Amino acid sequence: MHRILVIEDDSTEQSDLVDILTQNQFQVECVESITQALDDVPLASFDLIITDLRVNGQAGTDIIPLAHDTPVLVMASFASLRSAVEAMKLGAVDYVAKPFDSADLLSTIHDILAKQSENKRAPNRSTDQQAGDLIYGRCQPMRKVFSLIEKVAPTTASVLIQGETGSGKELAAKAIHKMSHRRNQEIVCINCAAIPESLIESELFGHEKGAFTGAGSARAGLIEAADGGTLFLDEIGELPLDAQARLLRVLQEGEIRRVGSISSKKVDVRLIAATHRNLKSLSRTGQFREDLYYRLNVVQIRLPPLRERGKDITGLAHLLLERARERLARPTVELSTDALRAIQEYNWPGNVRELENAIERGVILCDHDLINAELLDIEALPSEVSLTQGLVRGNAMQTVSSSAVQIGKPLSMEDYFQQFVLENQSKMNETELAKHLGISRKSLWEKRNKLGIPRKKSDEPQ
Repeated sequence: MHRILVIEDDSTEQSDLVDILTQNQFQVECVESITQALDDVPLASFDLIITDLRVNGQAGTDIIPLAHDTPVLVMASFASLRSAVEAMKLGAVDYVAKPFDSADLLSTIHDILAKQSENKRAPNRSTDQQAGDLIYGRCQPMRKVFSLIEKVAPTTASVLIQGETGSGKELAAKAIHKMSHRRNQEIVCINCAAIPESLIESELFGHEKGAFTGAGSARAGLIEAADGGTLFLDEIGELPLDAQARLLRVLQEGEIRRVGSISSKKVDVRLIAATHRNLKSLSRTGQFREDLYYRLNVVQIRLPPLRERGKDITGLAHLLLERARERLARPTVELSTDALRAIQEYNWPGNVRELENAIERGVILCDHDLINAELLDIEALPSEVSLTQGLVRGNAMQTVSSSAVQIGKPLSMEDYFQQFVLENQSKMNETELAKHLGISRKSLWEKRNKLGIPRKKSDEPQ
């Protein structure tokens, strides 16, 4: 019989919770504060701890680091869902919103206990494999990334990986999967930007025969293919709103419904999402669902751009050179001193992917055994140059709020464009906006429509 500790200071809610649990064959003990829990009961003797978000004026999450291997389920009111998500960042295994449905609560508890039993049976991979074994990195920012990966990998928490294009987001997702208890199952990787909008729901969720023109037979979606394993959604910021709503149901209910189907199917997937865009900013403009953002953003991992990785740049260059030499059968090729200097000084807007391409290009074009800077075909620039500084003409940077653009915190081009337009469209007409951005009025119009921020009459300067 599983033992559950309930930490709740409201006598009515405590009584209701005890009745539900005891009627379903759980052995329950109750305390009214974190202090009482520490003083009166051995936490390690319980299979699960259920705590309110606030108990006698203290944060219920304070019990998490003291519970060690015992999972902690947090209960929160609807008004505190964001706080509940923060609790999961602190290590809570899940949360339940008040007032709760007894069936949903019991389902959540059974899932937690089942996964806890599975985790105890599975060998602990972290003792024989670390993130640094799977991803190259010696600098301090990458060590922080490795620490986060190693902490989150054994859990079932959703992960949001932020990083510029080419910074290694998919590699980080695969490292999380390989170090998780799902490593013997599949990891299904999907680039949301590469699937046409008209097909994305069918690709992700599957469809029934006759659901739409051309659907000659039923087909399982990619989420079903990841059942029991990990689903990696790259560039999730490009996911249409309709598909976002369906994905939210997968996260909330653990079930999918194929396009054209009237019934749902349970799935067990661990979700890892990645983007180079600012999802919080997109949620404010209605381009990304805020509730989905908070579901995804349980643990956030920010991958540093290559220009912030110091000596890692030359270390990566040598590692990529070794791989290119083996792949292209050029074992004696080396990088010259001027090539290494250019690699260190270049800003690498395309990050590791661009570096890999430059190294491979040098190996292919090298006539002898030494790759010089010219063969890399990169223009040496000061490493301090930021994307946001070279993005626009004239003094356009001065019109963006200083809190939004800071050296060391560059925005992606699309995020910068959106923020600049939204902040200045009430003061500038389309010709002025286009001039400051260094593009034509036609390009401005096309970009506006692509990002879903067309000019409204109310936005026109008076």
